[in-house]
Amino acid sequence: MNGVASEPPSLDAADYDPIQHLNLLFSHPSTVSSISRVSSTLQSQHNDLSAEISSLQTAQAYGPDSSLERMQSAQAELAGLFKKIETVRSRAIQTEQNITSMTADIKRLDGTKRNLTLSMTALKRLQMLTTAYEQLRGLAKTRQYRECASLLQAVLQLMRHFNSYRSIDQIATLSRGVGELQRELLEQVCEDFEIAFAKGEVGARKATLVEACGVMDALGDNARARLVTWYVNTELREYRQVFRGNDEAGSLDNIGRRYAWFKRMVKGYEEEHAAIFPPHWRVGETLAMAFCDGTRDDYKGILEKSMRRLDGPKIDVNLLLGCLQETMDFEQTLERRFASESRASIDTLSSADERTQSFNGAISVAFEPYLSLWVESQDKALAAMIPKYKAQPLLPLDEEFSPQAVISSAIELFHFYKLTLSQCAKLSTSERLLDLAKTLAKYLDEYAQQVLFAILQKPGQTGTSLQDIILVLNTADFWHANTGQLEENIKKRIDNELVPKVDLSSQADAFLGVASAAVIALVNKVEVDCEGAWREMKNTNWSKMESVGDQSSYVGELVSHVNAKAEEILAVVVKQQYARAFADKLVEHLANTYINTIVQCRPISEVGAEQMLLDKYVLTKALENLLSHHNPSSQPQQHVPPSSFVKRVNATMTRIDPLLKTLQVRPSPPEGLVQAYLIHVGDRSDTNFRKILELKGIRKQDQGHLMELFAIHRDGPGAGDKLVAQSPLLTPLMNAPGLGGVGVGSSNLNLMSIDRLASGPGAALSTAAQGAASRFDAASLGEKLLNAARDGVERMGTPAAHELAQQQGSSAGQNNAASINENLKNFGKFFRRDIGGLGARFGKRDGSADEH
Repeated sequence: MNGVASEPPSLDAADYDPIQHLNLLFSHPSTVSSISRVSSTLQSQHNDLSAEISSLQTAQAYGPDSSLERMQSAQAELAGLFKKIETVRSRAIQTEQNITSMTADIKRLDGTKRNLTLSMTALKRLQMLTTAYEQLRGLAKTRQYRECASLLQAVLQLMRHFNSYRSIDQIATLSRGVGELQRELLEQVCEDFEIAFAKGEVGARKATLVEACGVMDALGDNARARLVTWYVNTELREYRQVFRGNDEAGSLDNIGRRYAWFKRMVKGYEEEHAAIFPPHWRVGETLAMAFCDGTRDDYKGILEKSMRRLDGPKIDVNLLLGCLQETMDFEQTLERRFASESRASIDTLSSADERTQSFNGAISVAFEPYLSLWVESQDKALAAMIPKYKAQPLLPLDEEFSPQAVISSAIELFHFYKLTLSQCAKLSTSERLLDLAKTLAKYLDEYAQQVLFAILQKPGQTGTSLQDIILVLNTADFWHANTGQLEENIKKRIDNELVPKVDLSSQADAFLGVASAAVIALVNKVEVDCEGAWREMKNTNWSKMESVGDQSSYVGELVSHVNAKAEEILAVVVKQQYARAFADKLVEHLANTYINTIVQCRPISEVGAEQMLLDKYVLTKALENLLSHHNPSSQPQQHVPPSSFVKRVNATMTRIDPLLKTLQVRPSPPEGLVQAYLIHVGDRSDTNFRKILELKGIRKQDQGHLMELFAIHRDGPGAGDKLVAQSPLLTPLMNAPGLGGVGVGSSNLNLMSIDRLASGPGAALSTAAQGAASRFDAASLGEKLLNAARDGVERMGTPAAHELAQQQGSSAGQNNAASINENLKNFGKFFRRDIGGLGARFGKRDGSADEH
């Protein structure tokens, strides 16, 4: 229609698209006029298709082979099929009825036969029961127990078949007769045993008694238990009469006689009576358990009576322990004996009865409530050992000092602990073992405080010798390790419900505190040796210095003394972690002392500050090689210090830089000094800025203008957010009246100050923590201990304060030792928390060196 030759799509196509067909028919606006023609054509086509469909439907419905005819034919066939099925079902029912009528007689005959068989069997069993019953009565009268045993089992078994027939008079009468015969046999056998034992005819009548035991087996568990109970009471009657009726024989002093009597009795049982009773009765084990029960009750009464006694001595601890040990040995003997007998019968039928009782604790449980007396005796023994350890030499006279040596008293105490714990675990694993653990913990604290820590507090000019400090350090390390092992050992032995109550961590912390104090004592040794060098630094006129040269003379002397003393100390420090701890603490102390000495050297000129900065650099480089003195190699020049230690040395010494760099700036122009302070120090404190002016030697009348400029620049828009309130470096400096004191650290670290801290350890630790918060490092072993001691010296170390402390009441003196010990525990907890225990802080717990 649009002049383009295009094949119209077929209406019969499966993929016919009407839109495409319409677009083809009306592809141009001019073809719109043909819509009517196309519509009529489509309608005509639709009508033709409808007519064709109707004709086809009619032909399909009414043709000779139409669907309707096929449906009618299928329905007729289904009706015929259902009819045949019904016919088959009716025939099956008829057949079943015929078969039932044919087999009814047979079923009746089967039922009659079954009932007849049951009746015959019942009559036969009744005949057998009656016959056996009569025979059993005759055998019982003549005491033919062997035949009685087997026949009685048969009678009882047959009688069980007639339990449901007891409503019949004859059966009920027979059942009563059997029961009466059982009772007669029981009494008869018991009478035979009593007569045989009473007249001493056991040997002559042994065969009869053995056969009688077979009858008791057939009579059941109750009869057997009655005979065994009678025998046990008969055998133990003499024991009860002798040891319960006589206070002297029954006392704890004669405990051995009890066990000796039982052994004689058991020997007689095995020789004369054991063969009478069947092995599976376990008469010997029952006899032993009855002896244990009676003896335990006797001991309970004796011990209770002794504890209630008002006149005369109570229980002797050594006697109590001896009796308990002898009792436990006796129990172990019984346990081994009867356990072996049980294993020996493993191939027999009797072994099916497993042992349900144990002899462990059968008697000794009576002693357990009184073991507290033994624990108290151990407490007294340890209390006597501590003063002896304080007075005796650290090493035996014939033993020379070695870097690995441990104080001899520690070894002795360790062996005492080990023996005592082993002994108590054998006696009791319940509350008494827990009480002993608490006692051992108590004297671990005493040993740490009164023995080890007291060595570090020796008075005098020289104080504690280097060898003694090393011995204390090694011993504290020894006990720190063994305290954990001791705790684990106790937990393995004690009852499960008491395991959470065993805790020796505070004792381990106390020994960590002692180890830290020993490290500080080593640092103090170096400090004393360096006093001359620091004195020379103080005597130098830093305000008149005109130019910066090489290192100052005091630096060489200081480095020489530090290296010499450090080499001497590190040569006897065995473990790497303690060597590192000593080096870290020494660097920290030298840095603090350097700052303190700078304060004491005021006034300091700009050139002097620059010279001090150079000296600090030289000192830093020298301190980096401190650890080369520990286990030195054959070629010291090849020693490379651990990178972590070098970082720590530089971080510690760099704290001095802001102070010296600020002092290097001239006061004119004044803005330069103020800006230098804000850049290097960076705080908002007027007091700290005034300290810088004091150190530079600026006169009071000239400080006002500088303070005004400082206030202006400090409060300016660009500096407010960058400044801190107080500089951790300058705030502790020169806090005394007139800004003349020293506050970063005391130039003399005295361990005696730790003792004085006992009156206020919490405040001292709190102050130290505040002052050192910005520089505290997990690598600083003993940091908080040192700061607490230092703070205590400043606030409490004056002679007047010391005299006042000596004049306090007696209650304060009694609490002093406990406070010191608590301090040691707190210091140890710091190390446990901050460094994970001595060794972990250095990277490895095994004491290996740091990574390079």
